Amino acid sequence: MVYITRREHFSAAHRLFLPHYEEDQNVDVFGKCSNPNWHGHNYILYVTIKGEPDPETGLVIHLRKVSQLIRKQVLEKVDHKNLNLEVDFLQGKVPTSENIAIGIWDALEQGIKALGASLHSIRLEQSENNIIEYFGN
Repeated sequence: MVYITRREHFSAAHRLFLPHYEEDQNVDVFGKCSNPNWHGHNYILYVTIKGEPDPETGLVIHLRKVSQLIRKQVLEKVDHKNLNLEVDFLQGKVPTSENIAIGIWDALEQGIKALGASLHSIRLEQSENNIIEYFGN
């Protein structure tokens, strides 16, 4: 089994809050991230794919096709967007990094399979100190 990782990046704004919470309760749970005027991050995304190399080409998957898939299914939807308001796969969810990683997995899994490999993990760096990894259900 060979693992291949594609690195991408995007910038986005969001607010962590629950509308049924009082403002002070949101601050208690989400801290400064519940700022009603939003805040943003420069995310680094790692998409790791696994599979066996094709005996003829030696490739598990063509990374150009992976890059195109990530651009269409994820980056065009999240880059320079408001994650609370503009991203279809986050609607109805608090846009925590955990939920963003799960949403990215869901957006990519079938497309990766169609390209002949399997999605192994999503790694999302929100900052140099906060990193989320998701390996599917």
